[in-house]
Amino acid sequence: MIFDLKYILFVMLPGLALGLWAQMRLHHAFNKYSQESVSSGLTGARAARRILDNAGLNDVPVEEIEGKLSDHYDPTKRALFLSSDNYHGNSIAAVGVAAHEAGHALQHQAAYAMLNLRMALVPITQFASSAYAIILLIGYFGGLMKIMLPLVIILFGAITFFQLITLPVEYDASARAKEQLFRLGLVREFEREGVAKVLNAAALTYVAALVSSLLTLLYYISAARGNRS
Repeated sequence: MIFDLKYILFVMLPGLALGLWAQMRLHHAFNKYSQESVSSGLTGARAARRILDNAGLNDVPVEEIEGKLSDHYDPTKRALFLSSDNYHGNSIAAVGVAAHEAGHALQHQAAYAMLNLRMALVPITQFASSAYAIILLIGYFGGLMKIMLPLVIILFGAITFFQLITLPVEYDASARAKEQLFRLGLVREFEREGVAKVLNAAALTYVAALVSSLLTLLYYISAARGNRS
């Protein structure tokens, strides 16, 4: 498969280009607005704490975690984790990312349907990811790709569906973040553009991942149809 010209031209190269473009947009926006402090002086940790406490989520901890842009909300632990830069930083980027993760906690509190569906799909997706890699290797190196393709399509389809469900979850979390930041006065009107650019750039990485997966899935489907003809 990796030496298939169709795969290289219509799947690998477009997916790689889109992924690099999304990452460049994210790093450009994050680096730019990491240099601009919010007028409130709040750190990412304090901004997230304010949003959580205002929603009655006093029992949801905000903890520091290693890594760059490793920020996430863990629904199984009901805890919010911020990378060191965003935990301690008081930049527009840090506060925007922290608020986004707090937005996921608000989704959890509200029993947001798409988040619940995503959580339910996690074990299925983890299994599909592991099984897909193994079956793909067996099929490719064992010369059994034609036989394995239907199973590859099912497994990769599950992975792609998970990425599809992730998009509305991420965009909704950003929308909740922006609403809370301005409603609670944590950022000012003139800082709105910076927050939006950081969160929109982050969302683009999920869009790029979905498009890349869809291209790969379509390639597998096309290969399977070609085998029947």
